[in-house]
This record gives sequence, structure tokens and C-alpha cells, in this order.
Amino acid sequence: MFRILLIFLISVSAVYAQDSFVAARNDKNVTDLVGPATRSIVNYYSQTDGIALAEIVRRALENYGDLKIARLEVDKAKARLTQARLRSNPTVEIEQKSGRFVGSPGDGELSVGFSLPIDVYGQRGRRIDLAQADIILRDAEVTARTRQLVNQIFGSYSEALAALRELQVLEELLGLDTQTVRFVQIRVNEGESPPLELNLLQTEVERLRARQSLAEGRLQAAISKLKLFAGVPYEEPLRLREEITTAQLPRLPSTVETGLIVALATRPEIRVAELEERLASAGLRLIRSQSKPDVTAYTRYTRGRVGIDDPRGEFFQRDRSVTFGVAIGIPIFNKNQGAKAEAEIAIRQAQERRLFAKQVIRSEVVIAFQRIEAAQRALSRLETAVLPRSRQNIQAIRQVYQLGELKITDLIAEQRRLLDANRDLTEALTERYRAQADLFIALGITLEN
Repeated sequence: MFRILLIFLISVSAVYAQDSFVAARNDKNVTDLVGPATRSIVNYYSQTDGIALAEIVRRALENYGDLKIARLEVDKAKARLTQARLRSNPTVEIEQKSGRFVGSPGDGELSVGFSLPIDVYGQRGRRIDLAQADIILRDAEVTARTRQLVNQIFGSYSEALAALRELQVLEELLGLDTQTVRFVQIRVNEGESPPLELNLLQTEVERLRARQSLAEGRLQAAISKLKLFAGVPYEEPLRLREEITTAQLPRLPSTVETGLIVALATRPEIRVAELEERLASAGLRLIRSQSKPDVTAYTRYTRGRVGIDDPRGEFFQRDRSVTFGVAIGIPIFNKNQGAKAEAEIAIRQAQERRLFAKQVIRSEVVIAFQRIEAAQRALSRLETAVLPRSRQNIQAIRQVYQLGELKITDLIAEQRRLLDANRDLTEALTERYRAQADLFIALGITLEN
């Protein structure tokens, strides 16, 4: 019986409400009370002029300072390879002896020597191998830095989408409350409602505007981060192209098993750990070769003159000689024992890092899938059961209120429940998108794959 009466009241109120709202729109005094309608969404969202996520990532990969610094590490490693290819410099020695200062002015000797360190035991090849492994490692670290940067971009992008969604919901509610304020103002002017109802409703409007300011501030902060990543000047506008309700990341696997196969094959952390192990092994081989005796080949040409005392006069004997030899350093005390031990530990450390990275990757992929499934279940309930009923309740209570059968506090309470439901929907949408982004990052793929 109550439902039949409620439907009847709603039907009767439709015509009355329409006439009242038309009159309210033409009331300038009411317009001054509620203030101008907000149009802030157009400053942050445009399907035609907005920037896509892929474009932000592309610009960041080209211009972001942290990646530029990482790429310079690759150039430094290439310079070290150039240095590793160089051979040791020779040494030239020139020596002059004279007896003039010790009472033998005729005695003297001139010698010219040449020595060249010889790379034995493959030391030069070991240096080159080490430098080449370092280049590959630095390049893999750039890939890992790229993944971290994309993860940061996804985080800021999801924050921007969530704030945009909340701003849209608040502006929609503000539009409805603006109409209600105009209607209540007319009823107050006609003596059909007490001024307290108008004050309560205006308080609710101002509360929504305060929440709107906070949401807009979060949106501006997230967009400022995106400007930093994309290299857009602070004073230039940046608009989003998509909403969180439709934002999707492509090429995500449908099962955990497929995701694990892709992640273990593409994640840069595993590649970096493998290259660190290879680099440490190359360093150990170089240290072992450097622990062998150093060999230096040398030659020397000597020309000397020696004076001979004789009663018949002073005679001089001239000698010329060429010397060849090899100098060998004997590693008795220093055999690079500490360096060898450190290199062996570095190898084990890289192996442990690789095993741990695989465990972390498996965990990240599984958790991302679990979050996506949970968010999808929450969205299904909110979109099919919660929000439609809440909107119907608002519409029914609003129309019944227009007949004077309910208080404004009933309408405000139901509107707050609708706002909470919309916030839950925004949270679920944000969680789903963020979980999809985390899965995308956990897989180690790029938008160009």
C-alpha cells in the first residue's frame, strides 16, 4: 500500500516540480544565491585535444633527465672498452755517465734503453671481455630504469584519472543541488518551507564545493607530475584524453600461467642479475690473469769511453754493446687474494639476486591478477546493484520532497549515500586500473610491444 501511495505522489509531483524548476531558473535572486555553475572539467579533459598515456611515456623516454643520466653511463662504459683495447705504453730510458766530477774527465758512458710490457696470459682479452660485459650491463640497467619510470607515470596517471572521476561526480551532484536550492528558495519565498531547509541545503552545497576544490587540487598535482614526465612546461595546459571508466591497458594476458611465462622472459631485473654474474665472472678471470707474473721485454744500447794512463800519453778505450733481456715480476706475497675472494662473492651475490628476482616477479604477477579479479567483482556489484538503486532512491526522495512529504535532511542523507557509493566506484575503478598497470609493469613489456 505504501508503494502504491509513493508512486502516486511521485506522478502527481512531476508536473508541479517541472513548473517550479522553470520558475526557479528565471529567478535572478536564486541564481545569485547558488552561484555560477562550474565548468572546470573542460580544463582537464578532452577527447580531441587531450594527451594519451602512450604519448606521455614516449616523451618521458626521450626527455626525462634520469634516463639521460643512465644512458650516459652506457657511454662511459663504451669509453672504458676503448681504454681496455689499448696496449701498454713502451718506456725509453736515456742515461749519461761522466767521470769529470770525480777526477776522470775522459771517462764517460751513454746508454739508451727501450722496454715494453707484454700482455701475457690473455690479460688484454680479459680486460676487453670485462668492458664489453659492463656495456651490456649498463644498457640493461637503462631498461630497468625505464621500467621504473613507466611505473611512476602509471601511478600519476591513475591518480589523475581517479581525481577526474571524483571531480565529475561532484560537479554532477552540484548541478542537482543547484536545481534543488532554486526550488527550495521558491518554496521559502512562498512560505511553504522554513528558511532552515534552505540553510541546510546551502551548507551541503558548500560542503560539496569544498570537496570539489580538494579533488581539483589532487587532479592538478597529478597533472603537474605528468607534465614533468612529458617535458611539458608548467604554464602550458595538459588535458587527459580518457576517463578511468574506459581506460584499459592492451595486451594483458588472461591467465596467471601466461603472465608468469611472459614476466620471467622479459623482466629486466633477471637480465640485470644475469649480466652482473657475467660481469663478476669476467672480473674474476681478469684478476686471475693479473695474479700471474708480469713480463717486460727490454733492450739497451751502450757506448762507453775509458781513459788509460800510459807514460807515452793518454789513451782512451771505446766500447759498444747491445743488451737484451726480460724482466719478470714474481707474485710471491701479493697474488690478489682479496680481489679474487671479492669477485667470487660477487658471483654468488648475483646468483642469489637472480633467484630472488624470480621469486619477487612471480609474487607481483600473482598479486596483480588477484587485485584485478577483486576489483572486477566490486565493480560488478557497484554498477549493477548499488548505484542504480541509489540513483532511484535519490530521484524518488527528491520528488516526494517536492510534495512536502519528506524533510530536506532525508534528501541530504540519501545524497551523501549516493556520494559514498560513487566514491566506492571511483576507488574500485582506480584499483582495477592500477592493478592492470602493476601487472603491465610486472610483465616487463612496453606499450610498443
